[in-house]
Amino acid sequence: MTSGLLALFDDVAAIAKAAAASLDDVATQAVKASSKAAGVVIDDAAVTPKYVVGLSPARELPIVWNIAKGSLKNKLLILLPAILLLGVVAPWSIGPLLAVGGLFLCFEGYEKLHHIVHSFLHPAPALAPEALETMSPEELEQVRTSGAIRTDFILSAEIMAIAYDVVQGESFATRLTSLLVVAITITAGVYGFVALVLKADDLGLHLSQARYHQSLNAVGRLLIKGMPRLLVLLTYVGTAAMLWVGGGIIIHSIPPAHHSVQDLVHHWSLTGVTAWCAEAGISLVFGIAIGFVVVQIVEATKARFQRRRAEAQATHVKD
Repeated sequence: MTSGLLALFDDVAAIAKAAAASLDDVATQAVKASSKAAGVVIDDAAVTPKYVVGLSPARELPIVWNIAKGSLKNKLLILLPAILLLGVVAPWSIGPLLAVGGLFLCFEGYEKLHHIVHSFLHPAPALAPEALETMSPEELEQVRTSGAIRTDFILSAEIMAIAYDVVQGESFATRLTSLLVVAITITAGVYGFVALVLKADDLGLHLSQARYHQSLNAVGRLLIKGMPRLLVLLTYVGTAAMLWVGGGIIIHSIPPAHHSVQDLVHHWSLTGVTAWCAEAGISLVFGIAIGFVVVQIVEATKARFQRRRAEAQATHVKD
């Protein structure tokens, strides 16, 4: 009886150890996947605050919450089943999908970089109130929320694809659990951070009141002055992250290019952080170059399509 009980305890301990090892494996894989997707996550956090600009401060948190719910639905109800299904029936498609996503990131990043540089060199005059589109606050909120969720879908697709690429060699249970952890933690992290950024100026205004100590007043004034600059900095960081991640994905999808970068870093005798920075810098430059090429192709295609459309309309009018 005692030996049977001890054997049962041994079995329970073995199961507990296996479960702990499995959980540890899931956590490790989730961290790896999240770190790989860091560039897209940064861009996601940088993009979202613009969707509440011009709206009532009282509606900022409800809007962020609605976008977060839409983001979670995108990841859990659409992207997670789709990426797992592709991993089972067409695992060869993950690489091309990542490459397409990398091209999109380079395209978007280059357009943002071009806009930042152009705005810096040629500041646009402020629009007169009558030039702004008239829309009720409710309609504007709905349009902004829908637009944010659509943008999030694209970024979330890239996050989930990058995460799956990290864990695709694991068991199905580990893949599923790791992707669930990535989807939930990244969504909570991104939109929690956005909510904090959006409400930091309100906290600063509260702390700057005379009833608080001078040190808290100074912190409050720092928050009020610093938040607009932080939002601008996030835009720059997000743009750089898109180009860096996009360029890195394309480099990794082309084995000769990947080996060339590694050989170059090895030739420079770089290790650790310096090697990572060098590879990130090369990926950034490569991402800018790829983005420039993709933008030129897209613009040329649009111009050609518009010419053909105009010619067809002119022919129709003559007939």
